[in-house]
Amino acid sequence: MTADTAVLPTLLTALRLPSIARNWKRIAEIADRDDWPAARLLATLLEIEVADRTSRRIQRHRDQSGLPAGKTFATFDFNVATGVRKNHLLALGTGDGWIETGDNLLIFGESGTGKSHAVAAIGDALIDAGRRVLFTRTTDMVQRLQSARRDLALAATLDKLDKYDLIILDDLSYVRKDQAETSVLFELISHRYERHSIAITANQPFSAWGDVFPDPAMTVASIDRLVHHATIIEMNGESYRKRVAVARVKGKDSASDN
Repeated sequence: MTADTAVLPTLLTALRLPSIARNWKRIAEIADRDDWPAARLLATLLEIEVADRTSRRIQRHRDQSGLPAGKTFATFDFNVATGVRKNHLLALGTGDGWIETGDNLLIFGESGTGKSHAVAAIGDALIDAGRRVLFTRTTDMVQRLQSARRDLALAATLDKLDKYDLIILDDLSYVRKDQAETSVLFELISHRYERHSIAITANQPFSAWGDVFPDPAMTVASIDRLVHHATIIEMNGESYRKRVAVARVKGKDSASDN
């Protein structure tokens, strides 16, 4: 090893280029063998570094997203999801035409019809597309914001949440206005209005949202902001969990008959 190559590991570590540090010897041998020009060698090494850095960033964002494991498009049963079109959901997963403009996504349907899976799959695809996503139960977000308000840090917390291109509030209908200060949910909606996207799943229509917000005026204002720039999807049909349970029972019955 020459003096120049001996110092390379130290330089690459100092410059925080771990992928080049792992691969430069192998790529340099190929370049020497095939008589690459210097520009091609440099471009190849930098492409490896950029690709690995992108992969690490995506994995870090996925780990920080709170998305439920396994809820992706690959595991979503489009054949039994009533009210959705596969191409439409896949298009939402690219983020094109709605994330950059701060549009919202509202998914309604009975419990067990696949709302959470669908919105989680969209979030997972958005992370692959380079977006930041946060998935949380709405009740957990309300508690987080309530705590921030008590600590006089609500504004700072809302600003920190701006790093997410999309916040997914799962099961909005489980929030009840008898919880202290549920108005913080309105604060979040207003803060992100026309700036950053929100996705909401709910098993109750808008007419029942009066049970969520403290007063009718806040309910109307929240709905108005959410639907102004929004895609609304209604998922109907039989509960997926019920279908699985019925199939499991039928399988046991068939096994016992044999």
